[in-house]
Amino acid sequence: ALRKETFGYSFTMADHDELCCVYASLILNDDGIAVTADKLNALFKASNNTVEPFWAPLFEKTLASKDINDLITNVGSGGGGGGGAAAAGGAAAAGGDAAPAEEEKEESESSDADMGFGLFD
Repeated sequence: ALRKETFGYSFTMADHDELCCVYASLILNDDGIAVTADKLNALFKASNNTVEPFWAPLFEKTLASKDINDLITNVGSGGGGGGGAAAAGGAAAAGGDAAPAEEEKEESESSDADMGFGLFD
């Protein structure tokens, strides 16, 4: 893939173009200006960046129905959290029997004894 050097960092051209769109969108949002392809392209030109022509309309369409401030403030929220219940449900579905784990532990301890030494001997 084609790469572009920027401030000592090497980006693929797609990464560079996407970052330009993100930063330009944040600048427009910060100034209270709607994100449009024309405004994005104007910022690309003003910042001396060239971006593939499909990126600006893609970002315009994607962000048209989104509140960028909500996207920023809710970056880490949502999702996650359901794993504990699923794990508990899995143990209950298996019968909730913990005996196999104890059996395995006993086997590993006895294998140390078979070798004639232990960790703390």
